[in-house]
Amino acid sequence: MKIVRKISKEFLDSTRISLPSARIQNKVAKIVSDVANRGDEALLEYTKRFDKVLLTPKQLKVSEAEISAAYQGVDPKMVAHFRAIFENIRAFYKKQLQKSWKVKDKDGALVGEKIVPLDRVGVYVPGGQAPLVSSVYMAVIPAKVAGVKEIYIASPPDKEGRINPYILVVANLLKVSGIFKMGGAQAIAAFAYGTKAIPKVDKIVGPGNQYVTEAKRQVFGIADIDLLAGPSEVVIVANQHTPAEYVVADLKAQAEHVGGTAILLTSSKRLAKYVRKALPKLKGYIMVVSNLDGAIEIANRIAPEHLQIMVKSPQRYLKSVKNTGAVFLGEYTPTALGDYVAGPSHILPTGGTAKMFSGLSLDDFTKRIHLISYGKRALERVRCPVQAIASIEGLQEHLNSVKVRK
Repeated sequence: MKIVRKISKEFLDSTRISLPSARIQNKVAKIVSDVANRGDEALLEYTKRFDKVLLTPKQLKVSEAEISAAYQGVDPKMVAHFRAIFENIRAFYKKQLQKSWKVKDKDGALVGEKIVPLDRVGVYVPGGQAPLVSSVYMAVIPAKVAGVKEIYIASPPDKEGRINPYILVVANLLKVSGIFKMGGAQAIAAFAYGTKAIPKVDKIVGPGNQYVTEAKRQVFGIADIDLLAGPSEVVIVANQHTPAEYVVADLKAQAEHVGGTAILLTSSKRLAKYVRKALPKLKGYIMVVSNLDGAIEIANRIAPEHLQIMVKSPQRYLKSVKNTGAVFLGEYTPTALGDYVAGPSHILPTGGTAKMFSGLSLDDFTKRIHLISYGKRALERVRCPVQAIASIEGLQEHLNSVKVRK
């Protein structure tokens, strides 16, 4: 790890999301266009090219037989673990539930909001050597609690045309509407535009590589998306009382994420030297600060995905935290808890975007429909200001639409 003495442009740039190269943008644009125009034919061609497996349109959807077989490859004890984790996540998101509302004033003017869940959501789940099983329940459960009726999973198949059994089991336990063998930019395009085999969805959520993220960016507007996620990152705030082995373990855990960045902000020179010696090759930075208040100020400028305040009285500093996807308080709260079991989704803003974005919430799966209802008396009360503004804007027919109602 590299010791830095100030927040330089290089330091901040290392934690910021940047657009992919023109080559990647163009490659993704071609894939998205092909799937939009040729549907399943293009989707299957790209599946053969990138996933090295030849499928038919009918084979894109995981069958009931495949799901049943998946249970044979899963430790039965894990099913009980999954169910316990699901309850933690449901309990958290049930606290976010909001009701439709309306109010009426003395003249009878009514305004309000109707909260409506999205109809269809697509969840992208990366496969590969480390399939992100937790991403299934971290995306599906909030959507379920919000009231989304149709939830579909996309995950890339292996060379035998199979999806990781744990992904299938978790998706089945959560009663998703369908699971599809497709990955990469082509999966995002298929969800956004729909094909004969793949339903068009209203929103696409879930993490992915730079091709998946770029595809989400390009289809935004055709479908909604959760966020543009970059590599994972953690900022750890620690002092001389923080167990050094905890800090090292959590920094090493961050290094398991491809391209992940780890940053230690500490008021202890001794801890800084220890960590640097223990992790000389780890991608990340160590900064020695004069006090912990200064560390929180720096963390707010970085706006990390994960912020760990690993000191004895972390609540003291919480009021100063403004920019992070999730904050982990105390020495016994590693980010792994947030990744897997605590309750809040691990789908969080990265690359400094925590300054303006939040982690996945029920708001991501609902719409707010504004309600307005005026009677004659209520209209009369606002007739003059409405007509005045319409006149200023030069919209004569807006003005007339009020005048005609006598």
